[in-house]
Amino acid sequence: MVQSWLEIQPAQPQGITIQEAMSHDAQVMAYRVWYRGDAAELDQLYKQLANNTVLRERFWAAAPNNEHLRKIHSGLPGMMVNHLAALVVQDLTDLDWSRPLHKDRWEEIAQENHFPALVQRAVADTLVTGDGAFKITLDPEVSDNPIIEYWSGEQVDYITRRGRIIGTEFYFGTGKYTLKEKRLPGSVAYYRVEDSGKEIPLHEMPELEEELKLYPASYPDKVVLTVPLRFFSSPRWPGRGRSIFDGKTDNFDAFDEICSQWLDAVRSGRVQRYIPENLIPREDEDGGLGEVPRFGTDYVKLLADNRENAVNQIQVVQPDIKYEAFLESYCRFLDLSLQGIISPATLGIDLGKMASADAQREKKDVTGVTRNAITAALEEALPAVARAALQAQDLLEGRHPGEYEPTITFGEYGAPSFDSRVQTIGAAAASGVMSTQALVDELWGSSKEDEWKAAEVKRITREKGIEEMDEPSVGRTGV
Repeated sequence: MVQSWLEIQPAQPQGITIQEAMSHDAQVMAYRVWYRGDAAELDQLYKQLANNTVLRERFWAAAPNNEHLRKIHSGLPGMMVNHLAALVVQDLTDLDWSRPLHKDRWEEIAQENHFPALVQRAVADTLVTGDGAFKITLDPEVSDNPIIEYWSGEQVDYITRRGRIIGTEFYFGTGKYTLKEKRLPGSVAYYRVEDSGKEIPLHEMPELEEELKLYPASYPDKVVLTVPLRFFSSPRWPGRGRSIFDGKTDNFDAFDEICSQWLDAVRSGRVQRYIPENLIPREDEDGGLGEVPRFGTDYVKLLADNRENAVNQIQVVQPDIKYEAFLESYCRFLDLSLQGIISPATLGIDLGKMASADAQREKKDVTGVTRNAITAALEEALPAVARAALQAQDLLEGRHPGEYEPTITFGEYGAPSFDSRVQTIGAAAASGVMSTQALVDELWGSSKEDEWKAAEVKRITREKGIEEMDEPSVGRTGV
């Protein structure tokens, strides 16, 4: 009624067409180049990606090659990823197993596969590409134990059903062919992928199958020899992971432009000398102008002034470079690049003059939030990897795959130092609010075995004069 009275016309439906700048594969490749941190590769990448007005105006695409401009890459994206991966792995603890035999088997597999280094590389690749998958492979010609590999997002695709991943596809090339390994619960199959996208089962080409030594396999359905991994969900591509570089490449590009312009201003702001022609030394052979003997400087020749009472002298001029403006822009875009991902203090950037101690602690919490998202995903993925590795070992040795339930936890980020823990726990113990068992557990945490901590509790209580004795029986007869 109100609409009719005010004569409001309803909005007409409008069709809006938005063309994506890059496909998923191209986007992941661009993130990989940012992570590699080579200025020459970034220049080539954006020169080829300049297919719209936004990409054409970026620094790495717009800066011409025919000008003497030094293009600098800060290396910030790679530094962010490597530091986050190192933070996670340094708190990685051993997996907990219900049976010692399972633990011994896993430690042998983990040692052969250099598991901590593998996890660090997996975390770094997943942060860059958005997702990936662990793959457990059996190859008796290489190892007597299962081989654990990690394939990053540009080599992996997922088979989903009702929003859940039920299978994984791995793509790899052999120089001549593009091959696909398709893994579903209970089966592994290989395909040759034609340029048209057609897939030909490799078992239909016996010669190629024998040459590559890639054979289909089947095993119990409950055994899953792939474990997908992602830390954040992509809002652009459903079912895929989101890279920490999403929404940050504009800031990285602007940050590189500021660094490049700053150095260009410094280079152009060198001391310049203006020398009259009659004061420039001459060559002995032909009387031509010689070089002014001073290292690393240029000069501009002036015509000699032959007027009466004229004074010919060397003039030294140095431009005034606005360092404060460059520094302010540098700090602002550095903050934009790191915002929401990692704290500057984590990267060793000194912000003591720009922020209070409380502000720096709050910024440090940003690193903790990102790290917690990573460790939460790893606490589900790594036990699944260990379980799949032991089940694969059972298959390799001809046993029925067993049931394994390992668990893992990560240490607390930003935990207090040992000295501060001793001081705090000592005060609590002295006031009588903490038992000896709680004191030892809180002080040593997971750094010591349970048997060692139990012995330490007995030693402390014995030194305090407390002895545990069997309760005497009542009414016992005999000697």
